[in-house]
Amino acid sequence: MNDIWTAQHIPDQTGRVAVVTGANTGLGFETARMLAEHGATVVLAVRDVEKGKQAAARMGGDVTVQALDLTSLHTVRAAAADLRAAHPRIDLLVNNAGVMHTPRRTTADGFELQLGTNHLGHFALTGLLLDRLLPVAGSRVVTVASTGHRLRGAIHFDDLQWERSYDRVAAYGQSKLANLMFTYHLQRRLAPHGTTVAVAAHPGVAATDLARDAHPALRLPLTWFSSVLIQPATTGALPTLRAATDPAVLGGQYYGPGSRGELRGYPRLVTSSPASYDLDVQQRLWAVSEELTGVTYPLG
Repeated sequence: MNDIWTAQHIPDQTGRVAVVTGANTGLGFETARMLAEHGATVVLAVRDVEKGKQAAARMGGDVTVQALDLTSLHTVRAAAADLRAAHPRIDLLVNNAGVMHTPRRTTADGFELQLGTNHLGHFALTGLLLDRLLPVAGSRVVTVASTGHRLRGAIHFDDLQWERSYDRVAAYGQSKLANLMFTYHLQRRLAPHGTTVAVAAHPGVAATDLARDAHPALRLPLTWFSSVLIQPATTGALPTLRAATDPAVLGGQYYGPGSRGELRGYPRLVTSSPASYDLDVQQRLWAVSEELTGVTYPLG
């Protein structure tokens, strides 16, 4: 597999319908922009519709905007209904939107904000759109994870919503570990169907506003860290774009920057933490996610 993969390697996307969450800024914007520039019909699924329209105006190609608030299962269901009505087929779903290191807050459904946004909202959206993906040969679900899944990353089934105590870094790690476990378990369930694959990616350290909610004590170190190692969002989006478009990608794979430590560089195949491959925890997390969201997948 070629170690140097750039946006020039993106194949023609003409005829593909791509839905990208959190696409009005940062990595999501660059992912959506490049897909549209290569011919895809792109839907920017965003919380702020006005910002989404402004983002769409800066892109070329066939780009529309869909309201999506991952912090409310009611609006996730409404968005999924709109997307199903507008698109009989979906070739690509990019679960990109996310929050990081927020103070403890809850979603409209009472979920801890990072788990609710990063994992449960996307879990529900994917399940509600899956029947638009399954009939499409070569369709993909790409979920954006993070190296943060290694930082105290564990699934705390005894206090999943951090109600007894709260650690914003560990809560973020849990949500990103959940993204990976979701991808790996989804791929096993998709495999017998032979049409859709699930893939994960992470951007390394990229110029986005994701750390805007970091604790004040962390902001300065993060700013210094980013100033030394930062790469532009155009580069940070490449692992997602490779996972979404490279014909050589296989289901269940994970792509990230190629440098030591996976902080920056061109995208390559990487591995996640040993904890992420625990099949029993994956299965338990899936069952809990179905129970919490009320969404079951049409996979038998």
